[in-house]
This record gives sequence, structure tokens and C-alpha cells, in this order.
Amino acid sequence: MGHKVNPISMRLQLNKDWSSKWFADKRNYTTYLKQDIMVRNYISKNLGSRSSINKVEISRTPNLVTVTIFTGKAGVIIGKGGNGVSELQKNIEKIFNCPTRINIEEIKKTDLYAKLVGENIAHQIEKRINFRKALKNGISNVMNAGVKGVKIQISGRLNGVDMARTEKEVAGTVPLHTIRANVDYAQVNALTKDGIISTKVWIYKGDN
Repeated sequence: MGHKVNPISMRLQLNKDWSSKWFADKRNYTTYLKQDIMVRNYISKNLGSRSSINKVEISRTPNLVTVTIFTGKAGVIIGKGGNGVSELQKNIEKIFNCPTRINIEEIKKTDLYAKLVGENIAHQIEKRINFRKALKNGISNVMNAGVKGVKIQISGRLNGVDMARTEKEVAGTVPLHTIRANVDYAQVNALTKDGIISTKVWIYKGDN
């Protein structure tokens, strides 16, 4: 039997990095971890569905917490006159209970990031667009963005059938067993009346 390993955790410290960067002793570890989870859930709940957020990085120093949001729609988060960022900073500071700095990093090519591609396909499925059309359009858009390979897999009760099944589409090459390969991976769930449809995306951008 083969063992499936998350492509991101497998490549940590090689061509991937941690999403939370801080050091804590036994007294503070659980507190810091809980705060990180609460902040990520808050951002996902209040901004995720309309802001195309790829990832959130949290970095701590003794007197400051820096939250960096990588998004395809920076203007939606910043808001008119920066009001969106000000409100976001105020609410996140309440969770961390210390001074917080918010950085917004805009993503130019959203088709290069697995999470954003997966969210796009999931939204189409939720709108009852044919899953095969969403799958093929996703593959085409990613390959046109200039990557070396992409694999997209959709699982669940596709088209409302009684038995769940898996459909996948591959273009180019996706060497998951090559540890130096820069592979972006994400899993996104679509909530439909027939149940959850899982979308998994692997994007191969070359070797590091």
C-alpha cells in the first residue's frame, strides 16, 4: 500500500516555508497556536469568499505580530480609504491582545496558485455548472499561465448520482515523488445539495 504525503509538508525547508513563524515555550505555545487558528478562521469567514485569499502568514516578535495576507483582490480587503484594513487590524488586535501590523500582498496571476484555482472550480460547482466543464477550464487556464504541469481531481456525488466517484484531469507532468519539485497543492470543498464535492489541485512550477 502506498502512503499519501501532503506535498507542502513534504517540502518544508526545501522550497516551502511555514505559515506561522514564531518561537514559544511550554507556557505560551497553546495560547499562540489558538490565537493563530482564531485569526485564520476570522479572515476566512469574513474575507475568504470574496477576496481570493491564497494564504495567511503570521510572524511574531516580542512586541509585535505581523499578519501578511496574500490575495488576488487587494482592493476588496483594503477598502475605501483604507477603512477595511483599519477595521481588520482592530479586530485582529483583540484576538492577539498586542500591537498588530497588517500587510496586504497582491497576487498578479491567480492561476498559478492551487488554492485559488480550487476555489474557482468549487464556486462553479456550487453554482451547478457542469463539473467536467469546470475541470477542463481550470486545467486550460493554469497551463496558459506558464506552469509545467497540473493535476485536478474532483470527488463526490458528481451530478447528483447515488454513488460517489472520482474524476481527474492531468496536463503536462506533475512529479509528486521528486522532492526538489516545486509543487503547489490545495484541497477545497464545495457544498452542494447532494453533499460535499472535494477538489484537489496540484500545480508543478519547476525544480528548485
